Amino acid sequence: MHPFEIINFSMISKRTKAVTKHMSFFSKYSIGINIDEEPQISVVGPEYTTECVYIFTSNEEMNGKVVEEGDWDDMNELRAWKYSNNPVEEWMQLLKHVLDIFQKQSIDNLSMTMDAFVDQNVSIINFLKTNVKTVNNCNLYQLRDETNVDDHSAYLLKNITISSKLFSLVNIKNNNFNAKIPKNVKELTILESKWIGYNRLLEIDCEHVTLRDNQITNEQWNSFLKKWIEMETNQNLEYLELDDRDLEEFRDHVLHDIPYEVVSEEVSRIVTW
Repeated sequence: MHPFEIINFSMISKRTKAVTKHMSFFSKYSIGINIDEEPQISVVGPEYTTECVYIFTSNEEMNGKVVEEGDWDDMNELRAWKYSNNPVEEWMQLLKHVLDIFQKQSIDNLSMTMDAFVDQNVSIINFLKTNVKTVNNCNLYQLRDETNVDDHSAYLLKNITISSKLFSLVNIKNNNFNAKIPKNVKELTILESKWIGYNRLLEIDCEHVTLRDNQITNEQWNSFLKKWIEMETNQNLEYLELDDRDLEEFRDHVLHDIPYEVVSEEVSRIVTW
């Protein structure tokens, strides 16, 4: 059964919901959510053969529309639109039902556009905190740079447990932004990282780190790399990617007293032992 069939069957009656919850194949399905101008819930399975996406829209003309597409990796995608004059509330109701019948406490992917529903951000985050134990991959975006979503972004990072990857393209206004940086995630990517200063850098303990548009000085990078080599900080770090900069200048001003080898014109590998 593909996810739409399971969900529709479970909503017929209390009895069919109970029957659905006793099915034994739910480990083959994964759940993702996208909070954008049209909130979405996706269920993938069984075994990544089908992705079914519910899309809540304020456009009445889209109500009931279903689109089926195949893609390059042979996954079949079904997208269904449902009109609502309160899409966030109906999205919450369906997500709670889906988590219940698929017996999930974690979701694979959370994508949230922080300024899509600014007035409802806190209620959305509180809902996720109550109903979702962990998020594997979290992606944070922003549509309009002029909107200040600093507090809501910090609130999300404080209340949502991220276990694997965090990607942020949020334009943080406050350079003293004091958000909780998830510990021990495998990948951390912050493309607007002006708020990541030297002290915050020392708090990051991830395997794979990408920082763009940061304000850390050459002297601070030199100090950080020395601490890392001596295993005084960031002991889980294996890969560090910075924003575009003149590599020769970086070598001259940051790596001048640090052993390294040139792998290519774009890459220098620090030698550790």
